[in-house]
Amino acid sequence: MKYKRVLLKLSGEALMGEKEFGIDHDRLKQYAEDIKSIVDKGTQVAIVIGGGNIFRGVGNDAEDVIDRVQGDYMGMLATVINSMALQSALEKMSVNTRLQSAIKMEEICEPFIKRRAVRHLEKGRVVIFGAGTGNPYFTTDTAASLRAIEIEADVILKGTRVDGIYNADPEKDKNAVKYDTVTFDEVYEKGLKIMDMTAFTLCKENNVPIIVFDMNKTGNLLNILEGKQIGTLVEV
Repeated sequence: MKYKRVLLKLSGEALMGEKEFGIDHDRLKQYAEDIKSIVDKGTQVAIVIGGGNIFRGVGNDAEDVIDRVQGDYMGMLATVINSMALQSALEKMSVNTRLQSAIKMEEICEPFIKRRAVRHLEKGRVVIFGAGTGNPYFTTDTAASLRAIEIEADVILKGTRVDGIYNADPEKDKNAVKYDTVTFDEVYEKGLKIMDMTAFTLCKENNVPIIVFDMNKTGNLLNILEGKQIGTLVEV
């Protein structure tokens, strides 16, 4: 396999499938099957998942009613709900998992401890990181970048609903051109949207490559790990 240890970043919205909110069980099952396919090949997998299908803290439309900091903490709790759902789906497929949270919730998950997380990975367990960074004003993209650096992941795999990075929104512009590879500096220069700037800068400064790909296409995850050209690679 091309990468030994990966950090998979999933969006909460993707779990909705065709629903308007919540979790689509078919989509959840597909994700779990794809993750199992690379675990079975010996890849060490850590996961960060967003919570936008349940509640989005940053920039929510109710800031005049809900305090920004309170809203961000609500968003963190939403990520834990999604993490628990993914954990359950994986364990039903006999994949050993551990859920670690940046906010202490002893009854349902471990606190985040870097050395313990790495040990779980070395033992072949999938480690899911919930509750973002545990701090308001930071997105789950930033949490993914931070955790990837901490566990020394070889790459961040950012699963989206499009098959890579384009010079325009491919869902709106049929003439949008896809990049197979792009450098961190080119992303800055071209103003490409990949993840929030804090998260992206963390990756650049710590030389963590990012692959943006379509997670909704069955088999893409395994194909990436087998070295096939899937999505867009961002590197120095």
